[in-house]
Amino acid sequence: MPKVRVVFEDTQLGVMDTREALRLAKKRGLDLVEVSSNARPPVCKIIDYGKFKYDQKKLKKEHPKKTHRLKEVKFRVGVADHDYLIKITRAEGFLMYGDKTRIQIMFRGRQMAHKEIGFELVERIREDLAGVGHIDSEPRLSGRFISTMISPHPEHMRKPKFKEDHEHPPEEFDEDDFDEEFDEHHDEEHLGEEDDDKAAEKKGKGDPEEEEERRKPEEHHLPDVEDVIATLEGDDGRPKGKRKH
Repeated sequence: MPKVRVVFEDTQLGVMDTREALRLAKKRGLDLVEVSSNARPPVCKIIDYGKFKYDQKKLKKEHPKKTHRLKEVKFRVGVADHDYLIKITRAEGFLMYGDKTRIQIMFRGRQMAHKEIGFELVERIREDLAGVGHIDSEPRLSGRFISTMISPHPEHMRKPKFKEDHEHPPEEFDEDDFDEEFDEHHDEEHLGEEDDDKAAEKKGKGDPEEEEERRKPEEHHLPDVEDVIATLEGDDGRPKGKRKH
């Protein structure tokens, strides 16, 4: 018969056979409940199992387990100071509430020619959020985005820089989420215009001989004078009959 360590009302009754522990629990009108199966021997408590389940359910309602979700904040290259402050405060708020936060830097049009500016912005963000989180993955470029992930510090180590008291979680809304579709459409139109311009330019720079021939004025061939006189002399204004041979 396996043995168990028995506890009753915070008092250890010692190690005994399982059958003996069940007899003691039944004698008191209670249940024998295993609370630690990994211990050697396993630990059991003599308790009211129904009341135990009720207390556990009540405790879970009073202290619900917080679920952490991945948040995201987008910055544009060349973001204005006011907009930067709004976005960095949102990111700080997410991290203060224990949420991992993805930072995305967005390029537009010709800004892609200066990728180093985007990486400098990531470094600025990392320094501003150093008090509440740390970078999980090094920033990397994909398409027209630079992305990096920031995880929150343990709660007791979080020291916000921009807002001392984050009473409520930041709003999920980010206007750049809605502008992204417009940007893609705008970029496509811009590229289309460039292609048209290049095609027109290429067409204008054709073969030099063909271009010279195209620029020559059109030649108009005048009728011979004798033909004109013969025509006028033969036209007496009357309808012409069939010529007899």
